[in-house]
Amino acid sequence: MSFPFSAIVGQDEMKLALLLAAVDARIGGVMVFGDRGTGKSTAVRALAALLPPVPAARAGYHPEGSPPPPAKATVPVPFVDLPLGATEDRVVGALDLERALGAGVKAFEPGLLARANGGFLYIDEVNLLEDHIVDLLLDVAASGENVVEREGLSVRHPARFVLVGSGNPEEGELRPQLLDRFGLSVEVRTPQDLASRVEILKRCDAFERTPDAFAEAWHAAEKKTLKQIARGRAGLGKVVVSDAMLARASGLCMAVGADGLRGELTLMRAARALAALDGKTEVTPAHIARVAPLALRHRLRRGVLDETGSTVRIERALDELAAA
Repeated sequence: MSFPFSAIVGQDEMKLALLLAAVDARIGGVMVFGDRGTGKSTAVRALAALLPPVPAARAGYHPEGSPPPPAKATVPVPFVDLPLGATEDRVVGALDLERALGAGVKAFEPGLLARANGGFLYIDEVNLLEDHIVDLLLDVAASGENVVEREGLSVRHPARFVLVGSGNPEEGELRPQLLDRFGLSVEVRTPQDLASRVEILKRCDAFERTPDAFAEAWHAAEKKTLKQIARGRAGLGKVVVSDAMLARASGLCMAVGADGLRGELTLMRAARALAALDGKTEVTPAHIARVAPLALRHRLRRGVLDETGSTVRIERALDELAAA
């Protein structure tokens, strides 16, 4: 049983980023920076467990030529935790040596990307993962397809998942080119107020002692969150982003010096997803302002003469745009 998503204390920014990604997977992955033990993997696992089951045909791996799953068959939303020392073969899949040696048949042994299809792929300490593995993961996450060509095998299979990475900047930074490929970034910190820390202890203790009773106590809140996600997914295609809001998003990216166009595309998609979550049919300046730090903070160059943090720079630019 997973800890209820709604019962996580604080970490509102992280929970918002995950909800946005759940509403619109095109936003891209979520990169979570911060201290250890702040509920990062707990939040992702909880959201995967909260979401409704997905059609079996759209999750996992189905070998070519194998009988399709029953039309109405469903499975829980996949959650795959990628270990730090995972090899490329384990990630993308490889030749099934047992069948090759025993039966002389070239068969594909699915990797973690196949298991994550239709769900979430979580990588702890992504900044310690080998760069070529991170490149591979980001390419597959963007294309939604995994292509394996080795040992005489040529396999292509769907691999559509929300990629969530976490890392502590003190243990090594990601290359800017890789950071830019994550749709949203989040900063989490250990709570510094006594009340929050005590509440976290109480909820963790209650969940460990009586998980069923704890889950029942949070059932109504979980149901409300699930309805919000469903409303967001259903209403996403109806949300209008006016030319004025597009200009506002682009103007903000220009003001903070975000490289390329990926930032404003992500900003537009995230603002639309937030409007859908709120049950609105049009993106407003408030939606853009709320998601701007998530979409842009990891895309900014560090100013030689400006030592302020990226979030402060974004907030300052938003204030200047509002005053113009």
